[in-house]
Amino acid sequence: MDVVIILVVFALTGSTVMLLRKWMVAQFDWAKNDWFTYSYYWLVIPIYNMILLGYGYIFGKFNFFWEFEKRTFNRIKGIFVKRKGAKQIA
Repeated sequence: MDVVIILVVFALTGSTVMLLRKWMVAQFDWAKNDWFTYSYYWLVIPIYNMILLGYGYIFGKFNFFWEFEKRTFNRIKGIFVKRKGAKQIA
């Protein structure tokens, strides 16, 4: 049953983010510009994660999604942080 709840939370989060984008494009003329399309993808990452935690809280799986977020951001951070002992290409 936990797997079903987790999948529902991911589905609701994705649907909410897409509805939010659709609403923004319909409401604001500036949202139809090319720069909005590019900036949207940078803005959607924190918004998606906050919504994911919110739905996780509502469905009683906040701890699972909090740990998921920490793992995800540690992986992203690992891309940008120089590792000790790694060879530098000059």
